[in-house]
Amino acid sequence: MTTRTRTLDQNDGTLTLRTGVTGRAARMGHRLTIALDSWRASVTFSADTPVAASMVIDVDSLRVIDGAGGLTPLTGPEKVLVRGNALKTLAAQRFPTVEFDAETIEATDAGYRLVGPLTLHGVTRDTAVAVQLTDGTRISARAAVSHKNFRIRPYSMAMGAMKVADEVAIEFNATLR
Repeated sequence: MTTRTRTLDQNDGTLTLRTGVTGRAARMGHRLTIALDSWRASVTFSADTPVAASMVIDVDSLRVIDGAGGLTPLTGPEKVLVRGNALKTLAAQRFPTVEFDAETIEATDAGYRLVGPLTLHGVTRDTAVAVQLTDGTRISARAAVSHKNFRIRPYSMAMGAMKVADEVAIEFNATLR
């Protein structure tokens, strides 16, 4: 059977992180929406079935889009500060990429389940990603990543009274070329 590989990058879709806030002072914190503006993915198909998939994300490409909640709206200078704190938390200079390589792809009722190693912050853990493929061209995926699982200490303020929640939601939407 013939296989074909499709490549995607930030021109084909969006990769977004959503954070929560925990702690006694959580009401003061912003629930962030962060875009990752530089990434590359490839999907290999046998007929119309995906048989391999991988993605590499450039950590330094993160951009704070929005901060919901908090005592005041998130301003432009605060977004710059949040970005700097996130890059420091992720040790972006030491670990400049996040990489995922699906070792297994299983069909599900809703689409596919990809499982494979995710390398983040110098730590590799098997991670499952739920993927939907619509009309053979639209890909959407969702996953949750725990700071703890990757030895990342969540950013905190006020002596830990407010900190980024352990679990971060990842959303991916793209159109195959």
